[in-house]
Amino acid sequence: MKFSKEAKTGALVVIAILLLIFGYNYLKGQNLLDRSRTFYAVYDNVEGLAPGSNVTVNGLPVGKVLGIDFKGNKGLLVVTFDVQKDFKFSKNSIARIYGGGFLGGKSLAIVPTYELGMIAKSGDTLKSDIEDGVMELVNKRLAPLQEKIEDVISDTDSVITSVNKLLDEKTRLNLQRSIASFAKISKELEGTSANVNRLLANNEQKFNTSMSNVETASANFARMSDTLATIELAPLINQMENALTDFEQVAARLNNGEGTVGKLLEDDQLYVNLERSSRQMEQLIQDLKLNPKRYVHFSLFGKKPKQYTPPKDSLR
Repeated sequence: MKFSKEAKTGALVVIAILLLIFGYNYLKGQNLLDRSRTFYAVYDNVEGLAPGSNVTVNGLPVGKVLGIDFKGNKGLLVVTFDVQKDFKFSKNSIARIYGGGFLGGKSLAIVPTYELGMIAKSGDTLKSDIEDGVMELVNKRLAPLQEKIEDVISDTDSVITSVNKLLDEKTRLNLQRSIASFAKISKELEGTSANVNRLLANNEQKFNTSMSNVETASANFARMSDTLATIELAPLINQMENALTDFEQVAARLNNGEGTVGKLLEDDQLYVNLERSSRQMEQLIQDLKLNPKRYVHFSLFGKKPKQYTPPKDSLR
């Protein structure tokens, strides 16, 4: 059976059209022969997501973004994507836009949840979410730093203004004089240092002699320390402890009124008797001075002594 040239040309045109359609859809990420599932997600902003971007589950590519279109008049965007793998997840799963850097583009990740009786089917609309990309994270980190830099610049400007107000002509003149005085003092210190060096050079021998004497005294002190270290302190300490023990015993006996000294300390009768005897002795001596005839009788003729009359000023 022979085909005419027109039939062959028509067949080639149809095949070319079919190849063009398949190639165009393949470049868009669609495979017309693949029985994949199609899902949707609605966003306020797709953050650079484009058709043909990968759709992943736990980092594994499972599909492509098929298209992005406006929904209604509110500016919402509907992202259409397919899942080519036979992976089951709940229709409450989240379609999250993530990634994106200085060179790379955004991708779409399905954050799956697993709920019995809630398996997602082709045509379902999943919940949407957007993860901060590199630029967003950089902007969030740089915003506080920018505020701090601005505050530092403002404070620096204030300080410079204050310094300019402070350093007027008079202050600058005083500052120059202070610097000149400091230079003069530095020169004087250099001269003093030179004099000290000369003094040390001239008296180096005396200084060495003094250091030798110090070393000798240190050696003598070390020998004295060794001598003290050889003294047996244990017997001396034992004798001191025994003496303290005896003293404590004597003190305890005195406090308890034992012995003559203890009775003298505890009993005041001896003090009373001594005081009474002293007073009586004093009275006797005074009476002896005032009335000697009472105690001494002397007569050449054997005359009887007169009767004793107590004096008026005698002690009682």
